[in-house]
Amino acid sequence: MTIREQLELRELEYLSPYATKSKESLGRKIKEAECDIRPAFQRDRDRILHSKAFRRLKQKTQVFLLPWGDHYRTRLTHTLEVSQNARTIAKALRLNEDLVEAISLGHDLGHTPFGHAGERALDEICPLGFKHNEQSVRVVECLEKDGRGLNLTKEVLDGILTHQTASEPMTLEGQIVRMSDKIAYVNHDIDDAIRGGILSEADIPPKYRQILGNSTRERLNTITHDVIINSMDQPNVRMSKEVEEAMQGLRRFMFDNVYRNPLAKQEEHKAVEMVKNLYSYYLEHLEKLPQEYLQRMEKNGDCKEQVICDYIAGMTDNYAVKTFQEIFVPESWKN
Repeated sequence: MTIREQLELRELEYLSPYATKSKESLGRKIKEAECDIRPAFQRDRDRILHSKAFRRLKQKTQVFLLPWGDHYRTRLTHTLEVSQNARTIAKALRLNEDLVEAISLGHDLGHTPFGHAGERALDEICPLGFKHNEQSVRVVECLEKDGRGLNLTKEVLDGILTHQTASEPMTLEGQIVRMSDKIAYVNHDIDDAIRGGILSEADIPPKYRQILGNSTRERLNTITHDVIINSMDQPNVRMSKEVEEAMQGLRRFMFDNVYRNPLAKQEEHKAVEMVKNLYSYYLEHLEKLPQEYLQRMEKNGDCKEQVICDYIAGMTDNYAVKTFQEIFVPESWKN
């Protein structure tokens, strides 16, 4: 019996009846030999962790554009905090920790430079539309490894696609990641907003602090315990009504006071115009795209609009600025 088979057997013996077992995975689009050490979802986790798209997350905006401080969250640190929250909940509920980690690490791989501002810009200018969850799936299916993709399991692909509220994940592990994403960004964005002088802890309405706590640590502790207590041995992942309403209220507070705050977002329109100008430029000068993207049009029949979105969405903040400057900003005369 291989190490993988021993681990799969251990899952069957220990995990909750509601957990997604590695041995019972729906499989991959392209069949391949099993690893002798790692179960399927652990393998997916490792593939995502070693991908180029994952490494680029370290220079992509979470909320604050190109922050000077070293302690503001990036898309990478957000992803790691989602993973940590999700793994804590999954372990307590005896669900599949490898699966939640794989989904967590992959859920934002398709995010644009400049966060949701970049996403909004591409969605507005591209006739195909643009959603980062769909692009994340495209990254792992079509773009990584020179177009071969990572060949992830169907459960991980579903969790990545459905991590936004509008969709329903097929697994409880996917439900955990979808909830952990909100838990993470609401709480760490409060922390970053306080660091940036956008708000103070005292600005948070007392009715939410009374239920959830008076600090990031207290709120995370309250919400995590509430999810675990209310989801234990249940066929779905949920919060109590009181905590869920407080969490949603806190989220609305963040939209009103941070995500749409003119002070925090005063440079955002520049990022939107930058992304739109890059898109328009490549639409008129398709030959300026890297060769690998042009080849994708020939091999896969991808339309130019899709390929341009692929290229721009894959840029980091710094690379997008550098590319924009090279295209639109004249260089000083050199003799």
